[in-house]
Amino acid sequence: MGKERVPPHNLDAESAVLGALLLSRDALDVVIPILRPADFYRQAYRTLFETILAMSTEGHEVDVLTLSHALGKSGKLDFVGGVSALAQLSESVPSAANVEYYAQIVKNAAIRRNLIDVSNKLIIQSYEESAESRLLIEEAEKRIFELAEDRTAKAYKKVGDIVSVSVERIIAHSKNKEIVTGVPTGFTDLDRETTGFHESEFIILAARPSIGKTTLALNLASYQAITKKIPVGFLSLEMPDLDLVDRILAAEARLDWNKVRNGFLRPADMTSIRDVIPAIYEAPLYIDDTPNMKLLDLRAQARRMKAKHDIQILYIDYISLIGHENPTMPRHEQVSDISRSLKALARELNIPVVALSQLSRATEEKKTPGLADLRESGSLEQDADVVLFLHRNRGTERDAREGGQAVIETDLIIGKQRKGPVGTIKLGFYPQQTKFVDFVGGDHDRPL
Repeated sequence: MGKERVPPHNLDAESAVLGALLLSRDALDVVIPILRPADFYRQAYRTLFETILAMSTEGHEVDVLTLSHALGKSGKLDFVGGVSALAQLSESVPSAANVEYYAQIVKNAAIRRNLIDVSNKLIIQSYEESAESRLLIEEAEKRIFELAEDRTAKAYKKVGDIVSVSVERIIAHSKNKEIVTGVPTGFTDLDRETTGFHESEFIILAARPSIGKTTLALNLASYQAITKKIPVGFLSLEMPDLDLVDRILAAEARLDWNKVRNGFLRPADMTSIRDVIPAIYEAPLYIDDTPNMKLLDLRAQARRMKAKHDIQILYIDYISLIGHENPTMPRHEQVSDISRSLKALARELNIPVVALSQLSRATEEKKTPGLADLRESGSLEQDADVVLFLHRNRGTERDAREGGQAVIETDLIIGKQRKGPVGTIKLGFYPQQTKFVDFVGGDHDRPL
């Protein structure tokens, strides 16, 4: 392999950063968002930066005299080279004007060292037969994404810099004269009340089992991907991808789902299926049906979908099936962590994240479910920007089925919305066709 190479570093840039910090009290405000002590390669420089940070935290001015005094008290002055070394640092840069540039050089070298460290550890672990390959890949993805997120500092903005963008967006909306400003749902009343699903929103769609939350999510995703050609990600932890596509075919062709599955179709039915296949085939809908997906896997897959296909919305079916990295943690704490992570994922990818959730059994007898009925954690109602409840009375449903009605009236309740009103929307549900439709003035069959 040849002799071992020295890890990437730039001691001149490191000394320039420290020298700038000794020259200007404002330089530290520039450096803090970029660098951490571990980013310095030379241990003495790392110790100096740690001491400067500690002095700043305690409200002390930082210069050669005060820094040498602090190092002397902690017994570290000789380790960093004494007062003469500090004086040399302050004389190494003519001004602190370029401190951000120096800091970025130090940061880039630190990232490269971390990449080497991650790679070396993975190589060693890969030779160990006891290490599970999937876990190695998970760890690699986690570490790489952490390095990518840590690459640049997030800058704050003055409101004056933001207002021009806001005004431009308002003007664009006023010219378009469209109700929907986010990702459209395809349901008239829902689009009017929410103006679509918006970037960075964490949306909960909750219902009791067999009410149709997966069907509604598929209807939304199909409309967005097939009709509007919007790239959509769909992570199904419960249902295999073939079953999902069967449902999509049945809904789009307006056929009985059971007949699609068992093959008892008439020639006219096959014609209907052939008619919708081209649009479904070309749809930018990306499905992952990995069962028991861990939170880390889910976040990584979402990032890959965003990077490769630029998905504009992500559906997750459903929250209770997401595994946590720490299985010994109480379940309500796991769900709280998952909820916060999904909200952060929506912010990170700047897309709506729609997660399906169960409702507690108590809602079977209630007329209207509420936020407190979300199962397993109160964090869901706190973290979510929009909470939608899909609800219908079991007695009404039974009567409709016994009466031979093809469509069942269902409530879609907006239980929470940070940016808009709450209320109830009426939908019509065709269980045989696994399809929800608008319910307007008694007309259940308004097409999407």
